[in-house]
Amino acid sequence: MKILAIETSTMLGGVAIMDEAEGLIIETRLNVKTTHSERLMTEVDHALKQAGLGISDIDVFGVAIGPGSFTGLRIGLSTVKGVSYATGKPIVSVPSLEAFAWNFPYSEHPVCTMFDARKKEVYAAVFQWRDIGFERVMDETSIKPADLVKSLEGKVIFAGEGALLYRETIVEIAGENALFPALHSMVPSPSNVASLGLRKALRGDFTEPVSLVPYYIRKSEAEIKMGDP
Repeated sequence: MKILAIETSTMLGGVAIMDEAEGLIIETRLNVKTTHSERLMTEVDHALKQAGLGISDIDVFGVAIGPGSFTGLRIGLSTVKGVSYATGKPIVSVPSLEAFAWNFPYSEHPVCTMFDARKKEVYAAVFQWRDIGFERVMDETSIKPADLVKSLEGKVIFAGEGALLYRETIVEIAGENALFPALHSMVPSPSNVASLGLRKALRGDFTEPVSLVPYYIRKSEAEIKMGDP
């Protein structure tokens, strides 16, 4: 089984193709200074060509569902829905912060993944490695960085753009208990989305395209201005 996965939770997006038997075939990254919509389909096409595959060779499509960038998530989901409808192939969705935590498998310390949520808040979740996978210690939430750090005990790995943005606050509160990984590990991985998505696909845990919506956690500015309930 082959999966093509898309990660657009942050401005550093990407595409990965993975095979059940062969493992990771290709992973590409794109730092989107404009919008994902201008480059994502081009990147999907590029990944397929580099892998020597056609879209018809893909058995399932995976997508990071959020939380994260409102625009990025919408574009990622729209793209996946489009190729799913065009090919008749199913979709699997993967929580963005959980997939990100897999940058740190076998960690003895809890992993707190953090994205910038604007408004001086972060999207965050905490995971602890147990046996062969991560267990959710704290569910995804939108929270002020200081409140987040004060709620945690012991040594914690802080990762993501939110950790970089609020590193000074984190260190001020947590001190030596705050652990920060290398910069190359501070960004979400499309291959993690592919790996977790492939596991779901092998279990038959698919998502209907019609019901597939981004996991925003909180309302967008547009929804707030429109007064949506």
